Amino acid sequence: MCSLGFARSLGFALIPLATCCIVTNVLLFIPDGQVTYVQKNLLTTYVWYFMGIGGGGVAMLIPAAVFLGMGKCANTCGTESCAMCGSVIAALVGIAGSGYCFLISVMALLKGPYCFTRLGWRYPFENDEAQYLFTREQWSDCIQPEHIVEWNVTLLSILLGLSTLEFIICFLQLISGLVAVCRPCCYKQEYSLNA
Repeated sequence: MCSLGFARSLGFALIPLATCCIVTNVLLFIPDGQVTYVQKNLLTTYVWYFMGIGGGGVAMLIPAAVFLGMGKCANTCGTESCAMCGSVIAALVGIAGSGYCFLISVMALLKGPYCFTRLGWRYPFENDEAQYLFTREQWSDCIQPEHIVEWNVTLLSILLGLSTLEFIICFLQLISGLVAVCRPCCYKQEYSLNA
């Protein structure tokens, strides 16, 4: 039953992380606190991939729900290893969701924000191989929305951190679940060798 308690605590940890991912992604849609950029479609392309809403958010609620319901599942299935089998699948869903959130956030950081410059609306840092992240002086190239570089870098970095934590949590549950599922097989094999 130790694995079930571990899974439940991981499930409790995923809920605030998923909520924060959803909120962070929503904030990417309202730079400078204005919805006019959404209405005019003047946002970074990667925001529309919903990495925080879908990958780090809703997809993480699936393993959270499964991990939290582990005790009930064990009572229904009859064995802990049967219940842990479902948690392995849920952990894989969580790993895929957090991985998606992480990868899209990295790609968005590498491309940089879509903003109004002296040359019009464009991606001014698209071809500088993310060097803009280390040269703050370049950030003033973006005139509108105000502070868009800081906004995007901060929120995308938050998504990177949250998705990394989600990945670690789901990976831990994957390992724990695989050990719990395989444990009866290993014990049977040990007993058959002793007989």
